[in-house]
Amino acid sequence: MNVRDLPTPALIIDVPAFEHNIDAMSTALPGRRLRPHVKAHKCTALACVQAAAGHLGFTCATPREVLGMVAAGLGDDLLLANEVIDPARLRAMSAAQESANITVAVDSRETIDAAASAGLRQVLIDVDVGLPRCGCVVADAGHLADHARNAGLEVRGVMGYEGHLMVVPDRAEQRRQVTAAMEQLATAHADVGGDIMSAGGTGTYDLHDVATEIQAGSYALMDSYYAKLDLPFRQACFVVGTVVSRNERHAVADIGLKALGMDHGNPTIDGASVWFCSDEHITFAATDGRQPAVGDRVSVVPAHIDPTMAMHEVAWLVRDDEAIDRWPIDLRGW
Repeated sequence: MNVRDLPTPALIIDVPAFEHNIDAMSTALPGRRLRPHVKAHKCTALACVQAAAGHLGFTCATPREVLGMVAAGLGDDLLLANEVIDPARLRAMSAAQESANITVAVDSRETIDAAASAGLRQVLIDVDVGLPRCGCVVADAGHLADHARNAGLEVRGVMGYEGHLMVVPDRAEQRRQVTAAMEQLATAHADVGGDIMSAGGTGTYDLHDVATEIQAGSYALMDSYYAKLDLPFRQACFVVGTVVSRNERHAVADIGLKALGMDHGNPTIDGASVWFCSDEHITFAATDGRQPAVGDRVSVVPAHIDPTMAMHEVAWLVRDDEAIDRWPIDLRGW
């Protein structure tokens, strides 16, 4: 099927760009040095490609992702990098330990007790290294590790996500701030013990000298947010739409808020200025003099790949404008 025949909006993955990204990252962070984050794509077929490249451990954001990865035979070493206290979901992951190696992040006595009560076996102590989200203060990490071990859990180490530093524009300043964040994580690790210091993301994947593994995910598909940086990864994911209306000033395509992650701002279109998105439409004006006609196709680059993927049921793999395969986005939900 040609791209022009796909029903729109259609999420497509450009195969040559995707393969380049997989190869580039597996060269930079081979094997266990990378723990790909599946929240960026929510697709077990894509995760299979990452595993084939040597990355057998994965980071997950939701219990649904953990269980879906186990069901797909990708449970060699799964880390749930978010705190969960829901007993039913914790018990479901505990049951999955019969066929998978599962570790969960904890940052309080409550999350530790919930994991232990559900029968989970392994945890990482989640440490706040500057992003105001989850994570304990550095001084509490050792005490929480002691509590976890007293509860019968194996403490594999620590994790700390410096998400606030992913797109610092000055590379030298970014490195300085990442180093400072990782000094905090190293201090916590000295009190906690274990073999793992897990951190990082696509924007800082090459700035880590301390972390034992990097949790990058967006590198595989990319978005306009990370395109601000001088990274060796290519834009591989687009949302294709059909122009449904136009006049002398602007055009409208059938891609809107329900097909694009918008928390990082407007998406982009080559050769055009995006004015705004509404529920089912994107309004844009050509800047290269080539005003599209009704029925033309337009490729939109999402600003944030993770929520964009979660809005689609399937990704079409495309090579030279031909759709050669389709992958279910099968890890959506919680």
